[in-house]
Amino acid sequence: MTFGETIAAIATPTGIGGVGLIRISGPTAREIAQRLFRPLPPGNFLSHHLYHGKIISPTTDAILDEVLVAFFKGPHSYTGEDTLEISCHGGPLILRTVLEAVFQTGARPAERGEFTQRAFLNNRLDLAQAEAVLDIINAKTRPGLAAAIDCLGGKLSEQVEAIRAEMIDLLAGIEAAIDFSEDDGVGETSGETLSRISKVVGKIIALAETHRQGRIYREGIGVVIAGRPNVGKSSLLNRLLGENRAIVTPIPGTTRDFIEETVDIGGIPVRLTDTAGLRPPENAIEQAGIDLVWERLKTADAVLLLLDGSADLTADDQKLLKKMISKPLLLVLNKSDLPQHLNEESLRGLLPEGTPPAIRISAKYGDGIDRLTSALRDLLFATPGEESPKVMIAHLYQKTALEKSAAGLVRARSGLANGLSPEFVAIEVHEALDALGEIIGRTTPEEVLNRIFANFCIGK
Repeated sequence: MTFGETIAAIATPTGIGGVGLIRISGPTAREIAQRLFRPLPPGNFLSHHLYHGKIISPTTDAILDEVLVAFFKGPHSYTGEDTLEISCHGGPLILRTVLEAVFQTGARPAERGEFTQRAFLNNRLDLAQAEAVLDIINAKTRPGLAAAIDCLGGKLSEQVEAIRAEMIDLLAGIEAAIDFSEDDGVGETSGETLSRISKVVGKIIALAETHRQGRIYREGIGVVIAGRPNVGKSSLLNRLLGENRAIVTPIPGTTRDFIEETVDIGGIPVRLTDTAGLRPPENAIEQAGIDLVWERLKTADAVLLLLDGSADLTADDQKLLKKMISKPLLLVLNKSDLPQHLNEESLRGLLPEGTPPAIRISAKYGDGIDRLTSALRDLLFATPGEESPKVMIAHLYQKTALEKSAAGLVRARSGLANGLSPEFVAIEVHEALDALGEIIGRTTPEEVLNRIFANFCIGK
């Protein structure tokens, strides 16, 4: 696809750095290079070569910067069209100055995600790969990054295409039955078709079920550290972060507002929230802090409920336990470095069946922290020790598309089993095929595409 306008943007983050990159894509990219760039020494300007030289103002011929320039002839470029990349010195002023010169030669400012959108529209990337570009940029842990790189490499696309190929073959058999009767000996039996549909449905459902794990790697998990005052919540936050982020004192009520930080726990980006101690408030300020705790608990994915293992269970502890049972909960008995008074027998009657065993730790000295992080990871995935699937989906629209596709095939299977005419069965399979195509962008509605690319930064 050829676009009439040439777009340009700064592709590196705002701020001062060693190098800043300006990206230009469109039909006049080479012409812009010829007008602005003076290679040293002068010579041919070939595709996929890096050249050193100077950027010249198109209006005054003044030297704007000493740069490195690369030209990529379409379709062998990121966007699939002629692309120019100018590596300037990394100051905000010089980058803006060079970009203004590019605009003076006819380019216009790029919109969010427009470079990647052009790559998608020019079939350089499918939609799953295009979204993987953004996931790579936003990755918070190594497993999340690895999953995004696999998706960019085409692993998800290959699996979706393999399922689509099975569905197309299945549809061909059903449509053959429309034109030929069973007496003609064309096509397979109804029983064979039902079996094949069931197998495809199973593959689609299995892929859809990877969404929770893929979403966790991509977006992370919100975990609230809760408990009554002075049980060691801030000490635990500091221990998990490896730095003194929260103030720790023996004075109850030191933490009034919540503190939130992200930490890598077993490859999962976990947003830890340290909260005010939960107890009857002594003043309006403490009440406001406790109100914030309950608001955070409502939206938390899981709770670390901290108890003082060196003391007996209090009435406040019991009230907290009863209020927490609606959330995935991990009990943490702190202060294991002191003589222990709290035993797990006193907790069992207060917790629902299936609650993981309590973990004893010393937030002060670090004892038991490895066991805690391992137990937290198992709680978040709800499948202890399970390895990550080779291919995962990370976006809700992908899960929705898979569910729509599976539902269409289930309807087709039911219709076929009940003697429905093959014309109507074929319609259901067609709809299932279209739903599956939304994942890789074959049949994705335009408003969905616009929403996806609007999440990108300018310059990507």
